[in-house]
Amino acid sequence: MGNIPAKFLAKMKNLLQAEYDNFMSSYEWPRVYGLRLNPLKIDADQWKQLSPMGENVRPVPWATEGYYYKEDERPGKHPHYHAGLYYIQEPSAMLPVELLDVRPGHRVLDLCAAPGGKTTQIAGKLKGEGVIVSNDNAAERTKALAKNIELSGVRNAAVLNEEPPALVPAFREWFDRILVDAPCSGEGMFRKDEGMAASWEKHSVERCTIMQRDILENASAMLAPGGLLVYSTCTFSPEENESQIADFLLRHPEFRVEEVRPPGGISPGRPEWIDAAASRELGADTTASLAGTVRLWPHLLEGEGHYAAVLRKSGETDSPRASLAIYEETQKEIVTPAVKRKKDKKRTEEARHARGGKSAVSEDDPISAWRKFAAEELQLDESAEAIHYGSIVYVPSVQLPSLDRLRVVRPGWYVGEAKKGRFVPSQALAMGLKRAESKRSISWNAESEEIQRYLKGETLFVRPEEMDIAQGAAAKGYVLVCVDGYPLGWGKYVDGMLKNELSSGWRQI
Repeated sequence: MGNIPAKFLAKMKNLLQAEYDNFMSSYEWPRVYGLRLNPLKIDADQWKQLSPMGENVRPVPWATEGYYYKEDERPGKHPHYHAGLYYIQEPSAMLPVELLDVRPGHRVLDLCAAPGGKTTQIAGKLKGEGVIVSNDNAAERTKALAKNIELSGVRNAAVLNEEPPALVPAFREWFDRILVDAPCSGEGMFRKDEGMAASWEKHSVERCTIMQRDILENASAMLAPGGLLVYSTCTFSPEENESQIADFLLRHPEFRVEEVRPPGGISPGRPEWIDAAASRELGADTTASLAGTVRLWPHLLEGEGHYAAVLRKSGETDSPRASLAIYEETQKEIVTPAVKRKKDKKRTEEARHARGGKSAVSEDDPISAWRKFAAEELQLDESAEAIHYGSIVYVPSVQLPSLDRLRVVRPGWYVGEAKKGRFVPSQALAMGLKRAESKRSISWNAESEEIQRYLKGETLFVRPEEMDIAQGAAAKGYVLVCVDGYPLGWGKYVDGMLKNELSSGWRQI
């Protein structure tokens, strides 16, 4: 508590008045910990039967797949974490996506997405249908964003690294749902992270409100008529919360607040905290509607401080786009081997950026190399279109606007790279597969020595009869290595030896 700025404490005392002492007592309480199951891979009943940890968790009231766990459980060290069966996430942070009402087939934008917790939550609700475009303006943060998407086995995500204004021309009124988990002063995280309190003056409320205003302005232009926008912060500041929404509604009368009826412990917004002049300009009814936004207070529930508002754009009622076409003909030039030298050089540079390093261009057609690999090693629907940036191959889930002028980290499911006439499958491909989609697989239980050795990057020795091999397939080739039936990565089997192909950045030290 000694690190909490006095200016902040005085402000909270003025706002909360009789509640202030209870609020301050929350800083002395132990933190709570949460994880969220990944419905792309497992459901609650399966997980509780599979993991002893399932007996010691409690549900998070406002999150369908959310659970509280005890600090000493250390779920991030368990092999099931490395299989993407769950994501470790602060419980309050699970609420905004629950309010977004995502359904299969929707086009969804997570505008300030890193490190990816909310993107993976959205992907679970899409159930593989539609698309999630996940963007962050900080290049260094997109690496963690892409990795968390891949760890969760998400196939239908595109990852971009842009400032919001750059996205508007490509995506104007394109999305059914938009999440703006805005950068903020972080007051709600002081209890969890002392560094947030120390940097509060640097990340001032005034500076944050300007950024939030600009982000909301661009987000509104990308939302389709009838769509939903959820704005959220992890701060208590009215300037960044109710006042920010009031200001937005003044500029955008085509939006309205959709009232949230939350479970117990979650509190209504505080319209009385907005500026009196803004309240008069808004009118009594619109001002009162701000009570339909929500606040999560750490002294009233098990979680950190958060705020969320659900905004509906006027127009026809949206409906899930269950059957979205694959890329338009104009986009298919990306897969053509005979691309012009200038465009090929550009794509090579984009591929280098996407991988965070160097990338060679194969003389062979990367798409043909991928098709050959898929036919020999996998049991996938081969009708899906593929694209390549240099030698790297992606499978996009749906038709997207042209990304040519945008900084692209992942234009779709990253499946691998063509190298010297052969195709090397990616870690992302392994994590996005079901076990039955690989022609060769092997599975050990989470407590086995083999799993521990595999996660450390060691070579293993196995007999062909220990593997599941599709009818007609040879034992030699790529093997999907699984824990309790869920993929962890690749191995390459030759003459009794399973060479470890787990990416170095994914190994357990």
